Amino acid sequence: MKIEDLMAILPDNYSAVDRELVMRAYNYAEEAHRDQKRASGEPYITHCVAVAGILAELKIPPVVVIAGLLHDTVEDTKVTNEDLKRDFGDEVAKLVDGVTKLTNLPRVSRGDQHMNEVNAMTPAQEADESQAARSRRRDLASETLRKTFMAMGEDIRVVLIKLADRLHNMRTLGFMPEAKRRRIAQETLDIFAPLANRLGIWQMKWELEDLGFRYAMPEKYKEIAENLAERQEDRNRQVQSIQTRLQNIMAQAGIKAEISGRPKHIYSIYKKMIEKGKPFEMVRDLRAFRLIVPDIPSCYAALGVIHTRWRPIPHEFDDYIAAPKDNFYQSLHTAIIYDDGKPLEVQIRTPEMHQNAEYGIAAHWRYKERGRRDETYEQRINWLRQLMDWRQDVSDAQEFVDSMKTDVFQDRVYVFTPRGDIIDLPAGSTPIDFAYHVHTQIGHRCRGAKINGKLVTLDYALKTGDQVEILTAKQGGPSRDWLNTNLGLIRTQRARSKVRQWFKKQDRDQNITQGKTLLDRELRRLGITDFDLEKVARDFEYHEIEDLYEDIGCGDFSMGRIINRLSEVEKDRQVEALETKLPTETKKVGNAVIVLGLKGILTSLARCCNPAPGDEIIGYITRGRGATIHRQDCPNILRLTDRERLVKVNWGEAQKTFPVAIQIKAYDRQGLMGDISSILTNEGINVLDINLKVNQNLAAFNLILEIGDIAQLSRVLTKIENLPNVLEARRQKPG
Repeated sequence: MKIEDLMAILPDNYSAVDRELVMRAYNYAEEAHRDQKRASGEPYITHCVAVAGILAELKIPPVVVIAGLLHDTVEDTKVTNEDLKRDFGDEVAKLVDGVTKLTNLPRVSRGDQHMNEVNAMTPAQEADESQAARSRRRDLASETLRKTFMAMGEDIRVVLIKLADRLHNMRTLGFMPEAKRRRIAQETLDIFAPLANRLGIWQMKWELEDLGFRYAMPEKYKEIAENLAERQEDRNRQVQSIQTRLQNIMAQAGIKAEISGRPKHIYSIYKKMIEKGKPFEMVRDLRAFRLIVPDIPSCYAALGVIHTRWRPIPHEFDDYIAAPKDNFYQSLHTAIIYDDGKPLEVQIRTPEMHQNAEYGIAAHWRYKERGRRDETYEQRINWLRQLMDWRQDVSDAQEFVDSMKTDVFQDRVYVFTPRGDIIDLPAGSTPIDFAYHVHTQIGHRCRGAKINGKLVTLDYALKTGDQVEILTAKQGGPSRDWLNTNLGLIRTQRARSKVRQWFKKQDRDQNITQGKTLLDRELRRLGITDFDLEKVARDFEYHEIEDLYEDIGCGDFSMGRIINRLSEVEKDRQVEALETKLPTETKKVGNAVIVLGLKGILTSLARCCNPAPGDEIIGYITRGRGATIHRQDCPNILRLTDRERLVKVNWGEAQKTFPVAIQIKAYDRQGLMGDISSILTNEGINVLDINLKVNQNLAAFNLILEIGDIAQLSRVLTKIENLPNVLEARRQKPG
């Protein structure tokens, strides 16, 4: 983009003075970045203009566009914040300073901008880079992201500049080395696209998703893009025909509607394929239309007309007008069976809802003259601050970023208090998460829960519409078991932080003793006796092993990190530790066949040709039973006329497993074996041998399991030991 293009797309409400300031900021930035180049070889100023252009399209105030032009001057040139304050005023300087603070630590979030950073490390050097150095880089990246999130609650305009910066970098990511491309693309999918979604900015979200997908998974992206291109002409004709039909029907009903075919973005098609376990041809809503009508009554009237004319598909209707999404999105969604017998997705909304959906939090500035919109803006800002209200409790940057993925970016569930208040929580939240969301003391004293009047276990996953009642003790505190990630009793960072704070207030000696007891017990249970804990403490940058024990005791340090370190760093010793007298095996686990471009689709081997590993195979999509796998020379496949239902498949990867002997002691009860089997099935663990002895109501199970690694063994033993009546579950000592 050139400066002339930027000036042409500036919003109409910018005054002559505003335009003059934008031009002055451009000249200032061009002079400051004069000798710098992009990875593409273009002058660096092209990036600054492009970022300002993205912001101008959101129609936000001139001060933000000016800051967009100047966003890298303090970071990359001799210009200081004082210079900007003098030349452009306090507000611009504050915004640029905010963006600079977001990016001045690691290169990973900006390494796609500078020519000299592209060639900073050769492939050989990258290969030789130590694990510690990679870990440091990852921590720096996490620290930057943490600062981005924390800025959300301070000044949302800083985050908008950061998103515009990332969007333009993604548009020009093709000039980077492949390893860096994939890393930046994955970070965009994990963090920046969900961040745009949280702010409700659909325009940015879809483009960040498609670009991230293109570089993170180029093969899958290409496959879907080619499938779309093949059918483009047919689809255009179909869209035109359906659009005309809908227009006529709305006109007959006296409803004024602006109708358009809604483009389906490549990443959303891929996600739908994964969610539904279906190939491209069977993804339902490739045909989607949007109706924009004058007001809310017209939305429901249009919905009535459509449902009267065509049969709605069950469970495909969502009313986000009556119950908006937590990012304030509003619209009616439905899916119908159209005249040709195929599904059609329809969205119905007002112009204001449409602006809100496209521009999210930035829509506030489009409606600045209406006071009511300012109230909505304040609600959004308060909502963002509430999402961040636990941030000061988390000092570890990686943990902060991981928790953002669960607490902020995950899908939501909406549950009710006994008084009927709605509580918004991340999907997968438990009653303990709910208790801490309501009040810290209710969380501490939580001892049980009722869902819709019935008692449930504390690891119950809340569902939208549940009414939750927490049963509390008069006094007392949380259990240390709540911090055990294997048990899944707490899912949100907010609740986890509150529990840790409680234990931190306990006596240091008590925490050290508790931490040592917990760790010794876990290592003993896993049969690990000669593990160097002093070295582990040093690896995690603890000067004294007592400090490690204390952090384990108060929940600041997860036992899983030690188990994972054992799995990663000491692979050879892990193999020895896991081996029993039985020979090790290499076998296929889980689904033995992979359907290309899909994950988790049900497959079964055809009886007509009995394919075996090594045969050339092909999949046939059945109605309701997933894919049937045939040999490519199977007569039934050769005779087939319905070729569209064939999919490419290949044999799955072989995976190493190790036989491990474990012992379970429990008071015998009905259904105990079934409960143990259920845990092993959910973990995808095969049982090689089982021996059961019952003596005076005391049961002793001896099992040999096929285990992938120590971390999986730890998880399974913890879950089994927490079953009712189980006294202990541990690995058997050899001999």
